[in-house]
Amino acid sequence: MKEEPKSNDSSQIIAQALNEMKQELGANFSLETVNLAELERRTGISRAKLRRLKDNGFKEKPHGNTGKTPVLPAVTGFTKELDDLLRAGVTNSSVCQERIAELGYTGSLSSVKRYIADHKDLVPAPRQAVSPQGNRGRRYETGPGESYQMDWGFVNVDDNRGGTYQTACFAMICHHCGECYVEFFPTATQESLFIGMIHGFLYMGIPRYVLTDNMKSVVTRRDEEGHPVWNGEYAQFMKEVGFFTKLCKPRHPFTKGKVERLVRFVKDNFLAGRTFWTITDLNYEALRWCNSQNTRYHRAVNCIPAEKHSRECLLVASALEKTLDIAYYLCPERKISFDGFISYEGRRFGVPYWYTRHTCRVKRENYTLSIYSDDLSRLLVTHDVTWKRGDSTCADQYTKAIPEESPSVPVKTVIRQLEAPRHDSGFSKFNFGWEEEP
Repeated sequence: MKEEPKSNDSSQIIAQALNEMKQELGANFSLETVNLAELERRTGISRAKLRRLKDNGFKEKPHGNTGKTPVLPAVTGFTKELDDLLRAGVTNSSVCQERIAELGYTGSLSSVKRYIADHKDLVPAPRQAVSPQGNRGRRYETGPGESYQMDWGFVNVDDNRGGTYQTACFAMICHHCGECYVEFFPTATQESLFIGMIHGFLYMGIPRYVLTDNMKSVVTRRDEEGHPVWNGEYAQFMKEVGFFTKLCKPRHPFTKGKVERLVRFVKDNFLAGRTFWTITDLNYEALRWCNSQNTRYHRAVNCIPAEKHSRECLLVASALEKTLDIAYYLCPERKISFDGFISYEGRRFGVPYWYTRHTCRVKRENYTLSIYSDDLSRLLVTHDVTWKRGDSTCADQYTKAIPEESPSVPVKTVIRQLEAPRHDSGFSKFNFGWEEEP
């Protein structure tokens, strides 16, 4: 049985309207001169579509893609990774593209954006809505190489044993061009602050001022006139490196907002959905991420930070010289315990027994931890940094000689040792060759 044409088929609607117009006009009707405005009124089809159908004799042709195999989008092979990122709350399309590009994705950013828009149901609901600030003001501006901003950020890490610990992120950014430096530490101690600042100065140069908030490792209190009383170690550090520090008002983003925005950008872009083996691996990726971000165009500063920093800021900022005083900050001092261990970054490392002093200096660089003498004149031992909780011993940590007492006065007593006598056992009668023995 032949199916009847559907009543809402456009071709049948047009054919019926043309027949009605032909009956009304008679011999004056022609498809070449048909009134499209009247045909639009009768069919409800737009005049643009009727004009295209008129070229084909008011007959619809099949779509050009009819019968073709549909082309799958480029993200088809990476949907599992994208779903995992969306379930983790990562909705930044650039971050998602970078993550799957490491797995072999070669498609465009638009495909990732469309996939995220179609799978918003996987994103967990936000905990609370943040009200707009409503305050308006002019941000603090400085010249090339005049000031940097620094701050700490913190992130929780889920380890492979089901536990959770906290790690610290040191962030520093040039106030003029926006070039940034990021490094991670197990703790946000003053030692870590000095190491992070020195590495940042080696990366970007030494400015005239450093803007920061009221850290305990920077300032202890304020005097009666409101002037800061610097921490003793930090004041000595400023003098030896050669820079000044300006403190910013609490909860005042107009002066230190760039580094606070950098910390949030690190959390939303670099750390979003990231996994790592050790902090050393994380710092390798962080440095690579900084190099990538510094060579991209930033609309906020209307420049490429690395190019502007080398062209303008480095002409004012001074280079950091690797002196012995700087080496002391990179190698903090540690006391040696009674059992020959020093503690560094939450782990214990062995020191050779022949080093008789009570203190030494420690430096972790990449995957190696080096232990020096207290004056940095001699390298004592190196350890492979595995980040395991167990103690790491060294080859010469304990002496192999067994303690032995020596006589305190001359020995005069003499005794004589004889050959042991032969004793017959109960089985000697079974020895039939005893006559042959001497």
